[in-house]
Amino acid sequence: MATTEDENQQITIPGELPMLAVRDVVVFPNMVLPLFVGRETSVLAIEAALAQDRLLFLATQKDQSVENPERGDIYPVGTVSLILRMLKLPDGRLKILVQGKAKAMIEEFIQERPYFQVALEVLPETTVGEISPEAEALMRNAREMSEKILTLKGIMSPDLLAILESIEDPGHLADLVAANLRLKIDEAQMVLEEMDPIRSLIKVNDFLRKELEVSAIQAKIQNQAREEMDRTQREYFLREQLRAIKKELGDMDETSKEMEEYRLKISRARMPKHAEEESVKQLSRLEQMHPDAAEASIVRTYLDWLVSLPWSKSTRDKLEVKEAKVILDEDHYDLEKVKDRILEYLSVRKLNKKMKGPILCFVGPPGVGKTSLGQSIARALGRKFVRISLGGMRDEAEIRGHRRTYIGALPGRIIQGVKNAGSNNPVFILDEVDKIGMDFRGDPAAALLEVLDPEQNHSFSDHYLNVPFDLSKVMFITTANLVDPIPSALRDRMEIIRLAGYTEEEKLEIVLRHLLPRQVTENGLRSTDLKLSNEVLRQVIMYYTLEAGLRSLEREIGSLCRKVARRIAEGEKGPFAITRGNLHLFLGPPRYLPEGEVEKDEVGVATGLAWTQVGGETLAIEASLMKGKGQLLLTGQLGDVMKESGQAALSYARARAERLNLAPDFYEKLDIHIHVPAGATPKDGPSAGVTMATALVSALTQIPVRRDVAMTGEITLRGKVLPIGGLKEKAIAALRARVKKVIIPEANKKDLMEIPKNVKRRLKFVPVSDMDQVLNEALLRSPFKESKKARPAGERLTTPPSRPVV
Repeated sequence: MATTEDENQQITIPGELPMLAVRDVVVFPNMVLPLFVGRETSVLAIEAALAQDRLLFLATQKDQSVENPERGDIYPVGTVSLILRMLKLPDGRLKILVQGKAKAMIEEFIQERPYFQVALEVLPETTVGEISPEAEALMRNAREMSEKILTLKGIMSPDLLAILESIEDPGHLADLVAANLRLKIDEAQMVLEEMDPIRSLIKVNDFLRKELEVSAIQAKIQNQAREEMDRTQREYFLREQLRAIKKELGDMDETSKEMEEYRLKISRARMPKHAEEESVKQLSRLEQMHPDAAEASIVRTYLDWLVSLPWSKSTRDKLEVKEAKVILDEDHYDLEKVKDRILEYLSVRKLNKKMKGPILCFVGPPGVGKTSLGQSIARALGRKFVRISLGGMRDEAEIRGHRRTYIGALPGRIIQGVKNAGSNNPVFILDEVDKIGMDFRGDPAAALLEVLDPEQNHSFSDHYLNVPFDLSKVMFITTANLVDPIPSALRDRMEIIRLAGYTEEEKLEIVLRHLLPRQVTENGLRSTDLKLSNEVLRQVIMYYTLEAGLRSLEREIGSLCRKVARRIAEGEKGPFAITRGNLHLFLGPPRYLPEGEVEKDEVGVATGLAWTQVGGETLAIEASLMKGKGQLLLTGQLGDVMKESGQAALSYARARAERLNLAPDFYEKLDIHIHVPAGATPKDGPSAGVTMATALVSALTQIPVRRDVAMTGEITLRGKVLPIGGLKEKAIAALRARVKKVIIPEANKKDLMEIPKNVKRRLKFVPVSDMDQVLNEALLRSPFKESKKARPAGERLTTPPSRPVV
């Protein structure tokens, strides 16, 4: 048990006291402060103290975030305090006013529940008998720095100064300053635990020095902010007074009205800070210019662009996935892969509101619905739709804009499109991205790298605006017919989705759902004026169009509707039935004949499959033999790759001469001519090797090739069949040509998943790994027959083929 003297009374401190763990504060002797108590253990400790002599031991927690501290979470040195007042609050908490009396240290935790009860050792106060010069200097320094800090903070008063001057004990002065200095918990605890008054005062002086530096900088910042605020307010009041004077005098000219309108537009545009600062700066320049100055019109145009851009305007996305699927199905038949990708985006957008817009690239032949699909996506999302064409663009400024120093300068097409949309999250179609040019004015494709990069386009810089604009919410969709012309860096930023051509059944369904109703409406007809059966529409698809898309087909349907419209206009009465028998009277004779109907099994003629920009096509590759000196002639405007395929086919035949029952020197007395028809069309690609080899072996062995078999693949000198691309387009071309069997490389079996089910039902796909399998499947009989003696070269030519090969 210990005693301590107060000003008017002596307090006896028992050896055991209830303990209250406090947060965010270190209590010093002679310090009076209020505490709000809410923890159950703390409330019980206070009630125990009030039931005895109102004394309570206050110790600080080491970690302020711990809700229920244990003995290891509490500093061992604290302050014995007297509860002066206690008030119960309506929310169940207690508010107490305490006064620190003496420092003490925990010797033992007697109990932890229901509240802390500890055994204490009161730490005796160390007094300084005679104040040394060092102690006097430390005390003066502490008083002066405290006065400076209080003055900087604007809370200095004569009473505080008197209190500081009245304290003569270094320890009491250190405790007083530390209690009011707002030190960190660990720093304040260091001062509390220091029992030597001089060392305690030295530590306080160090903390005061740091606090004085921080307070000086803080006061400087506040003064600068106050001066700036005063200057702004002064300018505002002066401007308002000037405007009131002009209004009173009737001197409010048009220029002043225009400036006020611009200020109002700038405030309503909700621009980012950097854009608003630039707008205000340009408006200040405009105010100082003569209204008729040449530069004034440039600044006005620039301000008009800044205030009209949708900096913060967005349309609300429709995030109902099922509703979006209905809209996509209404607008487009099939295209399930694209629809799934859009619905996936909607699903993720519904779960993550901050998701960045995807960069999609639709690649496919003309007329398959790439651009119209973008319109359908915008309708499904509830967004605005913008489209620009990049075909033939050669100037980088078309993307980034012109600098304002040029006469007639404007922002680039991207910013123009966003402005026209009126929202910062439209669906933006960039058509024909594979047809961008490049010249001395720059490379537009390089400028698109920033536009189409989600990591960069949040601060897209247009040369005209000269302030960043956020494009990250825009959903960019590019379209292309070919992937190869797109620069690799640009291609890497886009998610490529391929759209192949349509099959006959798909085209028929699209005609019935979309094309025919649209053409009937556009030509002023009623649905009852025209009768078209599905069989007639199939005839139109097969014999009057040959394309992967639908544009020619829609023109033919439109031609039928126009001719019916003319008859109605001339007074004839409908309905008009178009049948297979009278179709030629409306559209003329058939323009295309499927190859399967005009060809038969022939020697030296094999059907190959090719991929073009407009979809897949079939190629009848012909091989002919003539007496000669072993020359190989390749015609048909072939590229280097196809020429090498022809040479590889001949090397394969020579290597297999014995198995093919050919004389070893057959090629020495023969000239071989391989021709790919449509000589006016350039051809190249690594997928004609197996077709050339089949046609050549057929000509050498005089075994006809099956007319209902088509093939694709490249070969090696060892006869291995290599994989190819564009299998879906090639399969659709084979179906149009009435082919029944398609020979494909073994490595392309995985691509059969992309083939439509109706195509797989009507075509038989035969995967092969070497050329021997191709010949067994493509020829009417196997060419690999053993003979007792190989015939000499040229002997097989004594019997001419059943039909000459042109």
